Amino acid sequence: MEITDIMTLVGAAGGMQGIVEIAKRWHSRRMEMRKDEADVTALENENRRQQIDWLEKRLAERDAKIDAIYAELRQEQTMRINEIHQRHEVELRLTEAEARKCLVRGCSSRIPPEVNA
Repeated sequence: MEITDIMTLVGAAGGMQGIVEIAKRWHSRRMEMRKDEADVTALENENRRQQIDWLEKRLAERDAKIDAIYAELRQEQTMRINEIHQRHEVELRLTEAEARKCLVRGCSSRIPPEVNA
């Protein structure tokens, strides 16, 4: 290759400044690759954070829903227990009334059996 060919190539590449720019790019290519990799990693981390936030929000919503269901269950259980207590009280009164039942005439002067005991 002749010197004129070399000078033509250098001139086509932007002269001395072009050679300097090519050398800078060649020298800083590793740094650019690391910078690009860091940007990609940052985007991946942000995506993961968003997914975690979404999952935590969804979990909180489910927890609230479960808490509401448990509150409703406890309320139903309380209502059923109160109903059972009321029925038992009525049965107890019915049993007491059955024990005090008078089958003969003149019940107004009769002394109930539990007072004698």
